[in-house]
Amino acid sequence: MAEYLSPGVYVEEYDSAPRGMEGVGTSTAGFVGLAQRGPAVGAPELVTNYAGFIRRYGGYLSEFEFGEYRYLAGAVEQFFQNGGTRCYVARVVPSDARAAAYEGANLSVQAANEGKWGNRIVLNFAEVTKKKMQLLEKKSENVYLAKATAGFEEGSLVKAEGEYNRIQRIFGNEVTFENPFTADVTDNALVPEKLVWLSELEIQVSCGEDTEIFGELSLHITSEHYINTKLQESALVKLKAKPVSGTGSPVELLLGEGVSSVSLAGGADGTKENVTAASFIGEDNGPGKRTGIQSFLENNVVSIMAVPGITMPDVMVSLIAHCENTQSRFAVLDMPRDISDTRKLLEYRGLVDSTYAAMYHPWIQSLDRSNKKPGYFPPSGAVMGVYSRTDISRGVHKAPANETVSCTGLNIGFTKGEQDILNPEGVNLIRALPGQGIRIWGARTASSNASFKYVNIRRLFIFVEESIRANTGWVVFEPNDETLWNRVRISVNGFLNTMFRNGMFAGATPEESYFVDIGTSTMTQDDIQNGRLICNIGIAPSRPAEFVIFRITQHTSESGA
Repeated sequence: MAEYLSPGVYVEEYDSAPRGMEGVGTSTAGFVGLAQRGPAVGAPELVTNYAGFIRRYGGYLSEFEFGEYRYLAGAVEQFFQNGGTRCYVARVVPSDARAAAYEGANLSVQAANEGKWGNRIVLNFAEVTKKKMQLLEKKSENVYLAKATAGFEEGSLVKAEGEYNRIQRIFGNEVTFENPFTADVTDNALVPEKLVWLSELEIQVSCGEDTEIFGELSLHITSEHYINTKLQESALVKLKAKPVSGTGSPVELLLGEGVSSVSLAGGADGTKENVTAASFIGEDNGPGKRTGIQSFLENNVVSIMAVPGITMPDVMVSLIAHCENTQSRFAVLDMPRDISDTRKLLEYRGLVDSTYAAMYHPWIQSLDRSNKKPGYFPPSGAVMGVYSRTDISRGVHKAPANETVSCTGLNIGFTKGEQDILNPEGVNLIRALPGQGIRIWGARTASSNASFKYVNIRRLFIFVEESIRANTGWVVFEPNDETLWNRVRISVNGFLNTMFRNGMFAGATPEESYFVDIGTSTMTQDDIQNGRLICNIGIAPSRPAEFVIFRITQHTSESGA
């Protein structure tokens, strides 16, 4: 409370208005899978187009080397082809994958991550002498008076008259060197001919078309330009130089005489025999050290997720459990490629029962860039692209079905009779319809819960829940009284009313579409005393017209008398 200690006029502001609420995004996808390159530990990385994916994670994997585990690149490409806008990718690697490396006496270099891509990395080292210092006077054997010492620091390697030395101490403009110069290096002329040059390193790191250049590097451990510190910025390599003593060319001190470049070797992609369900499930080793599906615990943006082409039950169950535990994302599941028997498909569908997942079948045909011919890919990437496209064009309340899929064919052509068996059980088919292209022809979750039978209903609830969670943080620790209840009621009511006006709810009026109840009807005195604010919210989601029925009868006109 403000203090009023002397006479006067006091003008104060106080916040009594309701807070506006903004809906969270629902179109960001998350992918888990094998790739040629990219980090396999830590938070997933953002990709905004397929070209960006290639730069960061490489292209298609070989069918011969990785078989059924190779579909990540194709799924990401199909995601963007079908309307996706952005996604996060978590790379996984076989247990026998290795990073390319170089090991020298004073220098160790390793590729940024596992894979034979690192075998193409070459580091070129060069000495650079750009900064100069003029010595005006020799004060004692190793001590000189400099005109200026800007750019030089204690421990720096220097070169003068073809002779290397090291700065031991700088005090003002007084410079003490480690060893005495054999030649006269002083020059007090206005335009000096004798100068002391700062000897620095420049490293060029190349891998194919990717090149990084790091200049003005020092071998002295206390320097702000220390080689180990500056190379932490590299996206291609991890470098560690050992402390070196003595004087001489920094390239020779680091690599030895006559050597100016190093190449990495020993990188390996690993083998498909060493890929297991555990590779995709990952491990929760704490912040920055999580892998696989668990790495998405560090991401709060993704709202739809898939592990393309991986139909192992353990992976499927882990992905669904992740979505159910976070309650903020939805799993898109693939089914085994070659299963066409409805009985076997229903058996596979019966492995799970969750409102946070949906299954799609069959696989779609698209260009396989690894062998330059058409191939079959899991539909999850394309389906998530359709989810994203529908969310942007219509809204999350619209069922992502009866939407075209950008592909050239299907590996199995299901009939209406077969869909009559699969659809009620929650198997969403992709079908080629005459004159209408290839379309997603189902919108059901993999659940027995009739309240969340449809994909759009579960995703609508996720949207509402996450939007309210993201926009009501200001309520925490406010006085739990009637004023706060009214502000919360108005804020939430305004958000839901906007959704109603956008056609996201069923009902002809706001009263029929939603309600917001907060106050003594939702909280007891015990709740208030224990710091609990309880707000009951109800919404009436719009359900898709899955079965369109026209009843037609015969009508005979009566002739006039």
